[in-house]
Amino acid sequence: MAEYKIKDLETLSGIKAHTIRIWEKRYNILAPERTDTQIRMYSDNDLVTLLNICLLYKHGVKISHIANLTLNQIQEKVEKIQEENEVEDSYEQLILALLTLDENLFRNTLSTLIKEVGLSKTFTDHLMPFLGRIGIMWLVGSINHAQEHFISNLIRQKIIAEIDKLPIPDNPNNAVMLYLPEHEWHEISLLFYQFILRERKVTTIYLGQSLPYESLLDSIRQLKPVAIVTSWLTAVEDKFIENYFRQLKEEIGNIPIYAGGYQIKMNKKNISSLIIEIEDIHSFHKFF
Repeated sequence: MAEYKIKDLETLSGIKAHTIRIWEKRYNILAPERTDTQIRMYSDNDLVTLLNICLLYKHGVKISHIANLTLNQIQEKVEKIQEENEVEDSYEQLILALLTLDENLFRNTLSTLIKEVGLSKTFTDHLMPFLGRIGIMWLVGSINHAQEHFISNLIRQKIIAEIDKLPIPDNPNNAVMLYLPEHEWHEISLLFYQFILRERKVTTIYLGQSLPYESLLDSIRQLKPVAIVTSWLTAVEDKFIENYFRQLKEEIGNIPIYAGGYQIKMNKKNISSLIIEIEDIHSFHKFF
């Protein structure tokens, strides 16, 4: 069971820590444990309760009324609202699925979003903010590796399923190659880049995770892509990134390299002449 500080609850729920403290004091909606130094520590159940309260509050139920409900009554009202407002309340449902490792809830929420707004808007408007928040929680230890891997793999599977629904473009002379470097395993963004390209009828060559440098060069020489797309999230030495792209650029000549991810953003000053930065999904749409 995870433990959360009040700032973690603020990050995950969107409710200010100051407001949470007032709700606790005035309405007794949560009863966190306290450390020897009086720091509030919240459980998974506390977070689930707060998320449900937030959902009711967002839909106009007064906090004074919510405080008088039992947990079962709160859950009943939440389920009724969720049935009527699935897209609007998707964030809370995704967080609940993360906390409880509920595959059905996550899949159903994601499928509803994709059906209503399409994969592109689902990814940019819902999944990216969601992944950003759980990334913060993973870094501070409020969620564990199992929870992060559980959600990441479900998202990965869903994007692959959506890619499989698209026809395979037949234009080998105009193909874009996508890959992750040898140290990199986080492929959700790269998969979504592939979806965008396939949706726009661009032929793709998807080489996947942790591709050795020499294998990348062999593939480029053999298949002659018109562009290369990559993503770097895992931390490496600054000089390594610069040397990597400098050598790659010398090897492949005029083939453009599109690169995104946190490490690219952090090192763009040193590599801006070697790559075209993918600043966000919207910029990637414009490139292609």
